[in-house]
Amino acid sequence: MKKPLFSFNLGALHKSKIDQHILPHLSRGKRGPKPQIPLDQIVMIIHHRLKTGCQWRELPIKHFAEGATIGWNAIYHHFKEWCKDGSWKRVWMYLLAQYRAHLDLSSMQLDGSHTASKGGGEAVGYQGRKASKTTNSLFFADNSGQMIAMSTPQDGSHHDVFEIEKAFKEMINQLEAAGIDTKGIFLNADSGFDSKEFKSVCAQKEIEANIKTNPRNTKQDNQEDHYFDEELYKRRSTIERANAWIDSFKALLVRFEKTICSWVNLHWLAFSTMFINRINKPVRIT
Repeated sequence: MKKPLFSFNLGALHKSKIDQHILPHLSRGKRGPKPQIPLDQIVMIIHHRLKTGCQWRELPIKHFAEGATIGWNAIYHHFKEWCKDGSWKRVWMYLLAQYRAHLDLSSMQLDGSHTASKGGGEAVGYQGRKASKTTNSLFFADNSGQMIAMSTPQDGSHHDVFEIEKAFKEMINQLEAAGIDTKGIFLNADSGFDSKEFKSVCAQKEIEANIKTNPRNTKQDNQEDHYFDEELYKRRSTIERANAWIDSFKALLVRFEKTICSWVNLHWLAFSTMFINRINKPVRIT
């Protein structure tokens, strides 16, 4: 059994890492009372909720801030404010831009993921294959399983290529904003993305799309000219591993967040945690 190309403790987000990589990009209120506990402790508590999936009301605040009288609603308030003003996305975009050399972009992997949405809310719809209400998003991962971009979620009744041009360009724009040039990059995608529209948008962006042929599309005129590299496609397994790592953040395994804003920003924090641990992983000397 092959070992992952890299591994890290997804649960570790220590004070030194928060101080260095996260706090500089979080907004601070200019008015009103100051937080009763340091911001790094608030981030740790929010991260605990992301990692364990516990209810906001059940946050073990005293474990992180002994003797504090702050309530769960104050922690939630900080989380929501940082969602609304784009703080969590700023953290992720900074990391992506500053440490992009740590990515393996010899190829990228594209996949869609449906998440069961138990409490309803924005962008929730019935998905027949899952036999439940879900939310669907598209994701990019690099060649070693680091999630690097995410589309705006849509309700689960839509398939992966619904409004694919809009979703795909949104993710490409995220990478370009971080200084990542996607021209000429190889992109693996499964047969669910075998459509003329998707191939066209890849061509527009000068991306080399390696898409597994969908047997139902064999009558399309462009199938004869479509080249598929089976060996390159084997690298797509890395995004399955990336999905498993994302699922280790229990708040993302099942969606209870009502708003898209909160749901997406939890992903930015998860992406950031994965990447912070990656760039801080000790180098092995052989």
